[in-house]
Amino acid sequence: MWTRIALVAALSPIAAANFGCARPATGAAMLIEDKVYTVTPASVKVKAGIVTGEITEMKVTERVEKDSGRVDSPAKLTGSLKLKNTSVDQTVRLIGGKIQYIDARGQPIKLEESRTEPAIKFATYGSAERLDPGQDATQLLDVDFPAEALKAKELKEIRLELVYLPSPYKEEAVNFTVSIGGQ
Repeated sequence: MWTRIALVAALSPIAAANFGCARPATGAAMLIEDKVYTVTPASVKVKAGIVTGEITEMKVTERVEKDSGRVDSPAKLTGSLKLKNTSVDQTVRLIGGKIQYIDARGQPIKLEESRTEPAIKFATYGSAERLDPGQDATQLLDVDFPAEALKAKELKEIRLELVYLPSPYKEEAVNFTVSIGGQ
C-alpha cells in the first residue's frame, strides 16, 4: 500500500505540470498578409553585349503579420526577365546572373547575413541549352531584397550582371548525288 501511495505522490506533480501548465487555446490565428512595394519603373530594357531584353512586372513583396506588423517572410524582388540573342552569327549559352542593389551614394546595399545573394540560374532552353541568333527566352525572377533598400530614398538603382558564352554560329548546306531504284 505504501508503494502505491509513494507512486501516486511521485507522479502527481508530473500530471499537474502536464495538465495545469498547458497553453490555453487561442481563438484567432495570426493573419499574414502580403505587403507589396511598387518598383518604378515596373519595366526596363536591358542590354549586355549581344544579349538584349526587358525586365517586366517588377515588384517587391514581403509577408507581415497584420496585427503586429512583424515580418513573417523577408522581402523578395519578383518579375520576368526576357532575353534575346541579337547576334547574326553567334550562339549564346546563358550561364547565370547576379543582381545588386545600389544606394544613392553608388554603393551596393548588403543583404542581411541570413539571406542569400540574389543570383539568377537560367533554366534549360531545349536540349542544347542555347539561344541561337534571333531566339529569345523568358526567366522568372524571385530573389532576396534587402530590408535596408525598403527605406525611403535608399535604393537608387538595380544592377543586373549576366554571364553568357558566345560561340560562332554557322549554318551550311551540303548537296549530294542520289538515284532511286536504279534509275
